[in-house]
Amino acid sequence: MLLAVALVALNTFFWVAQGGFALPASLIDQFFGGRMIRAEVLVQTPTGVADYRIDRGVIVTVTPGSIVLREKNGDMVPIQLAPAATVTGPGGRGGQAAALRRGMRVIVFRLANAPADSIQVEGFGG
Repeated sequence: MLLAVALVALNTFFWVAQGGFALPASLIDQFFGGRMIRAEVLVQTPTGVADYRIDRGVIVTVTPGSIVLREKNGDMVPIQLAPAATVTGPGGRGGQAAALRRGMRVIVFRLANAPADSIQVEGFGG
């Protein structure tokens, strides 16, 4: 009986405290909010470290298999697209890279040095 009470108490502690172990929302917004230009994020996975690249900008060129982004700091970034890349968000109809258009404001997610597999459309214009 004592063991059951201890386990329930421990479970309740972690259920209530789980939000306290996370990063503060203001810190997340500061680095990954609307002012983010680009980011590189390293994540520990069961098979090793995964290196992700996140780019945000306006599409200036669309060609089959690639796009070029103009980032807020003026950098022009060419990005290869995976054949099965998914597109989500406003104007991302069809969910495929063929839906991408010049002038779209996007966030592109990819493993570093790999073609992008996920593009989130934020809207149109700079």
